[in-house]
Amino acid sequence: MRGGRRLFPLLILALLPGLRHGRESAPGAVTCGSVLKLLNTRHSVRLHSHEVKYGSGSGQQSVTGVEASDDANSYWRIRGKSDSSCQRGTPVKCGQAIRLTHVNTGKNLHTHHFPSPLSNNQEVSAFGDDGEGDDLDFWIVQCSGTYWEREDAVRFKHVGTEVFLSITGEQYGHPIRGQREVHGMSAANHHNYWKAMEGVFIKPSLDPAKHDEL
Repeated sequence: MRGGRRLFPLLILALLPGLRHGRESAPGAVTCGSVLKLLNTRHSVRLHSHEVKYGSGSGQQSVTGVEASDDANSYWRIRGKSDSSCQRGTPVKCGQAIRLTHVNTGKNLHTHHFPSPLSNNQEVSAFGDDGEGDDLDFWIVQCSGTYWEREDAVRFKHVGTEVFLSITGEQYGHPIRGQREVHGMSAANHHNYWKAMEGVFIKPSLDPAKHDEL
């Protein structure tokens, strides 16, 4: 029952009017409220989380990279710093601060001054309850145009500590053997580019008043 309940938000999203699956829609801007997977373009793994806590550092829920494209624990919802700052269907601007909320556990992508367990960079975790955490859940989308376009590789820079969401290839053993360490790095480089992949993308509405309708 517990696992089925966590998949329920994805089932509801698939039935909402005004939504399109990413593989069926023409490329465009990533929009607020969309649910998607993020691919690290250097290491070809998707941003992932699950109910496995770090055995060191913060002890919070771990965040990793996985090769599988069909893992339901790799879905993240795009949200603003507040609900009013990122209304459903609004394109995400380059330079905008967002939250990435893990769909199946309701925790936000988070980083803080703990060392990551394998590379000794900065630990990245999933934190909070039902989508609410703290000020260390905010990430700035760095891209070159006006909006975060789905076909573009972008960076996520942490607002509070100024590190970039990164993967450098270190692999975990038991109990998450083969999954890659996700961490924060101070330098902008080829390890911290991400691209929107599979997901449910909300189409922008021509009528702003309809953004919050179901």
